[in-house]
Amino acid sequence: MNVAISSTSEKPIYQQLFEQISAQILKGELESGYSLPPIRQAALELRVSVITVKKAWEELERSGLINTVTGKGCFVAEFSPEEMLQLRNETILKQMEIDTSYYKSFGLTIEDVFELMKKIY
Repeated sequence: MNVAISSTSEKPIYQQLFEQISAQILKGELESGYSLPPIRQAALELRVSVITVKKAWEELERSGLINTVTGKGCFVAEFSPEEMLQLRNETILKQMEIDTSYYKSFGLTIEDVFELMKKIY
C-alpha cells in the first residue's frame, strides 16, 4: 500500500486515503486477501489521527472493497474480473458526474471538454 497525504489538499485526509487505496484495489495493485495495516499502525506511519484512518477504512468497507474480520484485521475483498470491472466503472462514472457538473458550470460543451482533455491526456 502506497499512500501520499497532502496537507494542502482541499480534500479531507480520510477522503485522500479512501481514494488512493480504492484506486489501488480497482487497478489490481492490492490483490484480494491483501491485509491492510491495523488502524493504529497506519495512523502512526501516516502521522494522522486514528479516527481519520478508521473513517477511511469504514468507507472502504461500505464500498465493498474491504472486509473486516474481527480479531484479524481488514482485507481486500474477493472480486471476479467482471465484478472488478463493474466496480471500477461505477467509481469512474461517479467522479465523471461530479466533473461534468463542474465543467457545465463554466458553460463548456462536450466538445470543449474533449479538446481540453486531449491536451492533458
